[in-house]
Amino acid sequence: MEENVKLTKLAKCAGCGAKVGAGVLAQLLEGIQVHKDPNLLVGFDKSDDASVYKVSDELALVQTLDFFPPIADDPYTFGQIAATNALSDIYAMGGDPKLALNIMCVPEDMPKDTVHQILRGGYEKVYEAGALITGGHSIFDDEPKYGLSVTGFVHPDRILTNSGAKEGDVLLLTKPIGIGILTSAMKADLCSKESAELAMRLMTTLNKNGRDAMVKYRVHACTDVTGFALMGHLLEMAQGSDLRAEVEVSAVDLIPEALEFARMGVLPAGMYRNRTFAEQWVDAGQTEIAVQDMLYDPQTSGGLLMAVDPADADALLAELKGAVPSAQRVGVMRRYEGGARIVLH
Repeated sequence: MEENVKLTKLAKCAGCGAKVGAGVLAQLLEGIQVHKDPNLLVGFDKSDDASVYKVSDELALVQTLDFFPPIADDPYTFGQIAATNALSDIYAMGGDPKLALNIMCVPEDMPKDTVHQILRGGYEKVYEAGALITGGHSIFDDEPKYGLSVTGFVHPDRILTNSGAKEGDVLLLTKPIGIGILTSAMKADLCSKESAELAMRLMTTLNKNGRDAMVKYRVHACTDVTGFALMGHLLEMAQGSDLRAEVEVSAVDLIPEALEFARMGVLPAGMYRNRTFAEQWVDAGQTEIAVQDMLYDPQTSGGLLMAVDPADADALLAELKGAVPSAQRVGVMRRYEGGARIVLH
């Protein structure tokens, strides 16, 4: 294998776009018996980002696992993105990451320095988060993959799930939308240098600042927007909370070049899976098709989506703007007698 091989050329899907679709995943899990434990505070029954297990009245463990094929050609950057994405699940639960284990698949002929750079990228992001990598597991595979199993801490009374939103809560989002479309365009060598650099910068930005800000306020629910897209993850929040989500489409920060590609039909396969799963619960109104496509676009290492008490929304948004400049106020949760839905305005 040549030393300058492009990692993304070795992968059929990139980043979180490789995730099994939400609808298929639900079918795969159907019928599996789940054993009860009073200390298991969060399992997979509500499609949350991580599991939470109570250790004491003051401490609970938050645990997650995430890995995927290359979404960047540079191995160091790929390692950074994969680690940032895995750590995000801990932040979405209001937790503080502490320990991590590497998960790696590599071709037997991959150069040692390439493997080293992937691991180095992961290590540096974990250390930036204030956590430690303490080992891991690797196997040979024709397609490279990398990620982390992460354990964090949270107070049992301060857990944030994706199903606790309340009527009137304001929806805040901390990163722009369109990463999946840009990475698809990058694989086809269509993306501008500026937008490619933006995508890499967004995907390597920890959600730590967003988490550190939101735990000071009355945030009732949170999730990170990744492979199931804004529509998919928001739908999980609406269904888990038995509410309707109203999205102000004009307030959502859509990456301009990604919108151009969406209008051209340059779209990842994961977008179609997400649309198939979620669109039956979405009232799109007169929203442009390309904009709808962006809302179904699978994000890799996307931002935090928060449902915050309306009395705290302005203060939290102001603090987020200081720490996470791209934070946006994108919608509100409403009661809806006909079941959970998403309405686009």
